[in-house]
Amino acid sequence: MLPEHLPADPMPLSDAWLRQAWDEQVQPNPNAMTLATVGADGRPSARIMLCKEIVPDPGYLVFYTNYESRKGQQLAAHAWAAVVFHWDTLGRQVRIEGPVVQSPASESDDYFASRPWQSRIGAWASQQSRPLGSRQGLIGQLHAAAQRFGAPDPLAPPDGDQHPELNIPRPPHWGGNRLWAASVELWVADPFRLHDRARWTRELVPAGAAHFQCRPWQHQRLQP
Repeated sequence: MLPEHLPADPMPLSDAWLRQAWDEQVQPNPNAMTLATVGADGRPSARIMLCKEIVPDPGYLVFYTNYESRKGQQLAAHAWAAVVFHWDTLGRQVRIEGPVVQSPASESDDYFASRPWQSRIGAWASQQSRPLGSRQGLIGQLHAAAQRFGAPDPLAPPDGDQHPELNIPRPPHWGGNRLWAASVELWVADPFRLHDRARWTRELVPAGAAHFQCRPWQHQRLQP
């Protein structure tokens, strides 16, 4: 169960839960989370994303995507989102809600450079969420992107060469996002449905690009 005396800040415990799920490989993608957004029309949509990092202090999580995708367009229209992590084998769930801002360009550049070259080519080839006539059309776009950067065929069997000489910069429409935690709910399962729940909230004041000034957390337990 959660500690009897709840921690003042929920983010270190959220990060510890994610790290444990990762260390124990409780599922194929322990960092998978459901990301829910709302567009200009007020209609919600959700999809599974991979959380690349939880930064406990000052309190945000990071995910990467195509800024021109459906989710990117929705975040541009309404820069607020909710995520849910659920680790069934651990009996734990984390819900985080808050404003979303784009990560600093240098941070996105560093992460993009760490990806396999095939994934970097794919980021240039795919116009995420746009209509596609056929799978073959996407493969044609992939080959065109590979030729643009002088890369081998991304679909060929791996040859063991990482091709460090390839210069594949980050597309301007692709990068990181920071979801700053304005509210966090931690949930621990109970076999008789008397689940342990607690919710933390705080005020976030904009403080420059990709940053907020964070007020102290307030918390309370919730009935299951």
